[in-house]
Amino acid sequence: MQLIQTGYSGMTLLVDLNRDRLYTLGMVGMALAGGYWIASLIH
Repeated sequence: MQLIQTGYSGMTLLVDLNRDRLYTLGMVGMALAGGYWIASLIH
């Protein structure tokens, strides 16, 4: 039982770290798209 709980908490940590990484990549992508859109309005 202890092994299952330890494995579950480790898996939860990995999922949380990867979710944070996906959010970061998504925000960078949105920032680049927004910058491209604003530049297209100015130019």
